[in-house]
Amino acid sequence: MVRWVQAIKDRFHGKAPKGAKRSSKWREVRREHLKANPACEICGLKIKIEVHHVIPFHLAPDLELDPGNLMTLCENKKYGINCHLLIGHVGNYRNINASVRVDAVTWKFKLNQFEKNSSR
Repeated sequence: MVRWVQAIKDRFHGKAPKGAKRSSKWREVRREHLKANPACEICGLKIKIEVHHVIPFHLAPDLELDPGNLMTLCENKKYGINCHLLIGHVGNYRNINASVRVDAVTWKFKLNQFEKNSSR
């Protein structure tokens, strides 16, 4: 896809454009985070994963590289759920989910229960 088309789509959905005011260290921090946390914290998948900032980097630049502010969430849509969008951003990339960590644990539990009940 043409870069400017993706930038327009991201802006429409409230996502910060890739590389927007990012630290020069971001790529390395992201790579290290995914190396240590390669699976979605909600559904456990390891494909289409994203590093989610609990507090968005554009609101708190000092937390952009803080490992305590990072979560691995996916956009895979296992069970029809885009974990990054639904739990990380409450359905809209412009939203900030202040309780994302609690919600991630809750949804992980619910999905595990669903899987147990489905296998019976």
